[in-house]
Amino acid sequence: MTIPKIASYAMPQADEFSANKTHWQLDAKKSVLLVHDMQQYFLDFYDQTQQPIPELLRNTQALIAQARQLNIPVVYTAQPGDQTPEHRQLLTDFWGTGLKADPQITRIHPDVAAIEPDIVMTKWRYSAFKFSDFEQRMQQWGRDQLVICGVYAHIGCLMSAAEAFMLNIKPFVCGDAMADFSREEHDMALKYISTRCGQVMSTDQVLRLWELKDMATALSKEGIIAAVSEQLQIPVTEIELHDDLLMLGLDSVRLMTLVGKWQAHGAKVSFEDLAEQPTLEIWIEKLVA
Repeated sequence: MTIPKIASYAMPQADEFSANKTHWQLDAKKSVLLVHDMQQYFLDFYDQTQQPIPELLRNTQALIAQARQLNIPVVYTAQPGDQTPEHRQLLTDFWGTGLKADPQITRIHPDVAAIEPDIVMTKWRYSAFKFSDFEQRMQQWGRDQLVICGVYAHIGCLMSAAEAFMLNIKPFVCGDAMADFSREEHDMALKYISTRCGQVMSTDQVLRLWELKDMATALSKEGIIAAVSEQLQIPVTEIELHDDLLMLGLDSVRLMTLVGKWQAHGAKVSFEDLAEQPTLEIWIEKLVA
């Protein structure tokens, strides 16, 4: 009744995914990243030196790193060890008693482990939403897009995507940042999601769209004002467009930080360009395309 040893298989690639029915626009400001059940216990059923595990770990690392950089909430699910019959209920009939309370197997794989301020939710059923406050958290954050990676594609990942859809949360599933019992079941999960309840994307597509949306926000009028407010530690409402920002406390170090941020997002400005006329009105004129 436990999980069988899983044979290696090639990770599906973007050109092998089924066509999506939807054309939802992924937005970093609306996203939450779900790292699903990446515990040592579940990965130990694979030869972790063989595909799809190295690619799963590499792509999951990339998603987590960029999510943290863009202040996208990173949420993990993890099943507890030594679950009681009352907790497991019908799961026992399919999978037995589950994980033992051994930190070496209940831990999230160290390559993708949670850090502050990531959230680790206790996982009780296939869906990450069942018996958890995940939906409420997403509402509190004002986010309605869920990017999913992890194991196993046709069980918890699929069920979490389907329930997100039924809660009016748009699921975006990273088809090459998942693993499953077999390539056949992996493909089945991706086809179901892309045609019934979500949008399947590659890791590279997710990273690129997150970055593009972040760039657009950073170089918008609102993004520029917010960045200056953060550097000055002054509320947005207390900064006028014509104020001399140097007089408000914007020193050369803070200005260099802002220039570096905007250059990283593609802005063609220098320290001298902004220091010459240090007002929001002029900066917005120079930075907004």
